[in-house]
Amino acid sequence: MSRIRVGVMFGGRNSEHEVSLRSARSVMEALDPSRYEIVPIGIDKGGRWVVGGDPLGELERRADRSLLGRDPEPSRFADDLPAHTSAGRLPDTDLPIGGGAPEGTRPIDVVIPVLHGLYGEDGTLQGLLDIADVAYVGCGVLGAAVGMDKGVMKATFAAAGLPQLPYRLVLRRDVDADPDAVVAMLESQLEYPMFTKPANAGSSVGISKCSTRDELHAGLVEACRHDRRLVIEQGISVRELEVAVLGNDDPEASVVGEVVPGGDWYDYQDKYLGGTTTYVIPAELDEALSTRVRDLAVRAFKAIDGAGMARIDFLLHKETGELYLNEVNTFPGFNAISMYPKLWQATGLSYAALLDKLVQLAQERHGDARTRD
Repeated sequence: MSRIRVGVMFGGRNSEHEVSLRSARSVMEALDPSRYEIVPIGIDKGGRWVVGGDPLGELERRADRSLLGRDPEPSRFADDLPAHTSAGRLPDTDLPIGGGAPEGTRPIDVVIPVLHGLYGEDGTLQGLLDIADVAYVGCGVLGAAVGMDKGVMKATFAAAGLPQLPYRLVLRRDVDADPDAVVAMLESQLEYPMFTKPANAGSSVGISKCSTRDELHAGLVEACRHDRRLVIEQGISVRELEVAVLGNDDPEASVVGEVVPGGDWYDYQDKYLGGTTTYVIPAELDEALSTRVRDLAVRAFKAIDGAGMARIDFLLHKETGELYLNEVNTFPGFNAISMYPKLWQATGLSYAALLDKLVQLAQERHGDARTRD
């Protein structure tokens, strides 16, 4: 029996590029070589596709140089790209995806798009893979797009009757035109502290906790740097709970975990740059509350038409005990110590077995989609 040919995509032209590289390294090391033939496919920060040789190592080296300030502009990477590279378009036909495989080359069976954030987790890549008629891990176009855009996601949750904290959607155009008016509107409808967020970003990029008017002004400006649409949420004193969901039409939820931030809140520094966050798995909850969290996680997954996988995040009010749905992350951090695989490990599914299941779910979903052709 031939091995399953798996294309592992990573990188991307967004603020979560480095997070993607770490996730991809873990995935490629965990895939069983007796079952899978791995085809690494990189996308650099300039949108160039890097295939052949060692794309992951190449992008990791560029990321290291960028952190050292040696290559500040993605466009300057052009001279050291591997031969099998395309700038601003799809790779040439030597990348064997779908029907584009050259003669004598076996096409890729399944793609694992280990890309976080825009141009990877937002439905754009999923649409491309659908056009190429190739199976892929995770949500389809609709689920990925809704899961990426916090404004649309929250509207979807509201339509499904899921509990959320108060929020407002603001346009960058309005902040640019009259920031004082935007701040006055927010102060009239929400209370401090507030969280200002770009609608389309992940890993806490561009998010600020605002406890004063000056901080709210600054938070809006920072969020505007990342998106033209902003979500401003009511802040409360919370415990942060997370659940991993796995499946297609009949998804299952893992045990509930708790994130205990080392700082005031769970920001990018605490997540990825040596923070002091700790994780409690399973979370210390009574059985009834744990069951409710897991049930709501499955409902949220179905509300966005989720597929394959997602991590569902909740906020539990420390004083009142009220539970609120925060967001769905359709391709969360996926290295071996990330919350999503750790939750499944605590539920009884190892990292390697989790990858096996995700590949299987991708093939099942692809087969189901083909029945509609």
